[in-house]
Amino acid sequence: MRLGELETEMSNPKTETFHELPTIEMLKVMNEEDAVIPLAVRDALSEIALAVDACAGAVESGGRIIYAGAGTSGRLGVLDAAEVVPTFGVSDDLFVALMAGGREALVNSAERAEDGDDLGVKDAREASISESDVVVGITASGRTPYVKGILQYSRQAGAKTVLISNVANPQLQQLADITIVVRTGPEVISGSTRLKAGTAQKIVLNMLSTVTMVRLGRVIGNQMVALRIMNEKLVDRAVRIVSDVSGLSYDDSERILEEAGREVPLATLIALSGKSKEDCNSALKEARGNVRLALKKLGGSA
Repeated sequence: MRLGELETEMSNPKTETFHELPTIEMLKVMNEEDAVIPLAVRDALSEIALAVDACAGAVESGGRIIYAGAGTSGRLGVLDAAEVVPTFGVSDDLFVALMAGGREALVNSAERAEDGDDLGVKDAREASISESDVVVGITASGRTPYVKGILQYSRQAGAKTVLISNVANPQLQQLADITIVVRTGPEVISGSTRLKAGTAQKIVLNMLSTVTMVRLGRVIGNQMVALRIMNEKLVDRAVRIVSDVSGLSYDDSERILEEAGREVPLATLIALSGKSKEDCNSALKEARGNVRLALKKLGGSA
């Protein structure tokens, strides 16, 4: 199939006179087009669930989650991988983002970098992808050569492979163990997949990383009990988290957080179990950061 025949590249009949519309009407059209995204994601929930299961299993076995993409898709992978670290208190090498063109492409367009599958193979090799990892290729068109090279290498290395695409029957699905198709259709501006396709990809990545981390015990209820405190605003949030999950007062929760060296997972365990800092720390290490599992080891429940 030629590039122009892909759904994401076609002209949108609803926006053929887009430039002639008043500002408010342009915004209304964009808003209406964006409304199709959640429904398209809903159609792919079964496949997203399979990908979450694979990601959780990989991390439990000592593996990593590796995102790979070019342009908007690559930047979204970088964004999600970066934000997982403070949100869930994981090491910065658990979620790895590979992007065509490298760091320079984050702030400056490097669109030609996506055209070489050899560059994908090179980046995959340098990332030491192995059978322990899950590799998530992100490409609106489902055919990006850079992503193709990474998925090919990953398969040969024995890694589990996932493809996120925005077209039916994406070309690269033959290289994926799990294919997530979110069909967002023609863009408001023809071919500008930073719009609907990019928004859909961000939603899917939110789901993958968030539910994986919930599965791995880094959330209790809807609270980020593994939060990493990186600024003063997060100190207050951390105290409120400890207070919310334990039912203790703000002042008592603040005292426990300070006792725990401002380590939110440790403070949460102390508050919920009533055990010593030393016992809670040992349980947390044994559970590899899984707060819910550590709490169970201490005889508590959440």
